[in-house]
Amino acid sequence: MTSVALYKQDGSKNGNVDLNDAIFNIEPNDSVVFDTITMQRASQRQGTHAVKNRSAVRGGGKKPWRQKGTGRARQGSIRSPQWRGGGIVFGPTPRSYAYHLPKKVTRLAVKSVLSEKVANDNFVVVDSLAFSAPKTKDFSNLLKNLDATTKTLVVLEDDNENAALSARNLENVTVISAKGVNTLDVVHSDKVVITKAALSQVEEVLA
Repeated sequence: MTSVALYKQDGSKNGNVDLNDAIFNIEPNDSVVFDTITMQRASQRQGTHAVKNRSAVRGGGKKPWRQKGTGRARQGSIRSPQWRGGGIVFGPTPRSYAYHLPKKVTRLAVKSVLSEKVANDNFVVVDSLAFSAPKTKDFSNLLKNLDATTKTLVVLEDDNENAALSARNLENVTVISAKGVNTLDVVHSDKVVITKAALSQVEEVLA
């Protein structure tokens, strides 16, 4: 069974903690990770792009000249697509880019990236993160003690609001709940810092 060091809030070691090999010690599947990240990034797109077609542009209610006898091509509106100021043909319209992959695929992707963090010693387990009140400076010092000064993903157990508020204003720090662990956030972080309680919740979800 894979084990990693367990740290106290002050940065000192407090023994080891065992990890579930079925989650944190698998062979990473790069193809599944790529597909999952593509899906997540597509779901983040706003899709609010829009153009005005000939029915939405202003003007053009009157036929510009009579149908026959002028020698010119027949026209029904000065807001047809071929006219300057006319409507756009086949332009983008508001849409959702979101799609879903099977749950087994997304879970395999999360397990793959977590296993890679553990293999590269970028997975830090903390006994607990207890703050009596939101203290950003204290949280910053905590990350320095844990050697997590670059892009860091902090995973907290449910209802740990003071710790979440303490970290939310820190640069390069992302805070999520244990149930919200996802492939994109893990890949974008250099180091994952997780509490022991949150670790149990992650193992319960992914097991």
